[in-house]
Amino acid sequence: MKVGLAYTSTTPELIELVEREVKKQLGEDVELLSSQDPSILAEVRDAGYVFASPAARLVEMYMKQVSEGADAILNICSSVGEVADAVQDLARYLGVPIVRIDEEMCREAVRLGSRIGVMATLPSTLIPTTNTIHRVAREMGKKVETVDILVDGAFGLDQENFKRLMAEYAEKAADQVDVILFAQGSMAYCEEYIAELYHKTVLSSPRFGAAALKKALVEKGAIKC
Repeated sequence: MKVGLAYTSTTPELIELVEREVKKQLGEDVELLSSQDPSILAEVRDAGYVFASPAARLVEMYMKQVSEGADAILNICSSVGEVADAVQDLARYLGVPIVRIDEEMCREAVRLGSRIGVMATLPSTLIPTTNTIHRVAREMGKKVETVDILVDGAFGLDQENFKRLMAEYAEKAADQVDVILFAQGSMAYCEEYIAELYHKTVLSSPRFGAAALKKALVEKGAIKC
């Protein structure tokens, strides 16, 4: 079995987390077709929103993985998650599910609380993530509030300083929210640290994305439950 991993930006921590979670769900024998185009996120970050050119390159990445025999594709980047939403009709036609890494995480956050803190290091990630939270809340018949927690200056920091800054910003919102959601998969290594520090449920996307990928393959009939 082959699965595509579509990255718009990577860190060693993110790659390790995603691959570990995918193999935990699908087994060590799964073949990973990993594609990366950091210019997609760079352009979206500079513009503050997704526009035609980076969206087109992401779709090209999906199609390349389809042509390489991917049975399903995991879209890793939340900043461009709505591009994955936009191509779902094509994905169904091709028989290759394109799964967002963050959607099931957003559903879990809605299940757990009515006030959801959304932590991100990039403004371009906050809007699509909060949009997804409110969309799935409508689908689930629930009303939620989101609290944006933009960790200013954290993007690109080393692990030690990143965790320190994450803790500072999480402290400001911890008493205001029921659950904290990490909008970027690259933040996942801080999940347990922040949860233990403030005794809050903290959610990060790699484990949810990997489980959703397996569910999509089961529904497709490619694997058994």
